[in-house]
Amino acid sequence: MNEYYLRVKRYLQELGYDITHEDHEDEIYVVNDEENGIKNLIIDCEDTILTLEQFLFSFEKDNTDMFKSLLMKNREIVHGAFVIDDSGSRVLFRDTLQLENLDLNELEASLNSLKLLLAEYSGEIIKFYNN
Repeated sequence: MNEYYLRVKRYLQELGYDITHEDHEDEIYVVNDEENGIKNLIIDCEDTILTLEQFLFSFEKDNTDMFKSLLMKNREIVHGAFVIDDSGSRVLFRDTLQLENLDLNELEASLNSLKLLLAEYSGEIIKFYNN
């Protein structure tokens, strides 16, 4: 188990996140903060990069208005961005950080960015999810 993986765990605990799953072999955490809309956030300590991915919603057909809205909102997000996963039918929030010099404040800022996004944009996300 590498030192970065353990450091990330310590930071998550300090920030009060509920770690619901740990995969020591793949160096992945799954965390929740349901009060702030975070459910099954995947935190992957892969090599030198920390990746945060939060599933937001699935969609069945391409929707130009939805894609345009998501891209416009990306411009306002402080850390991270909306992305579409490899299946091409799921929208995620994704952020990447460098593990080598990661500190508590940097991880907290990324997590706060997600919480702020969910608080401000949840109405739109719900509309996209229901279409």
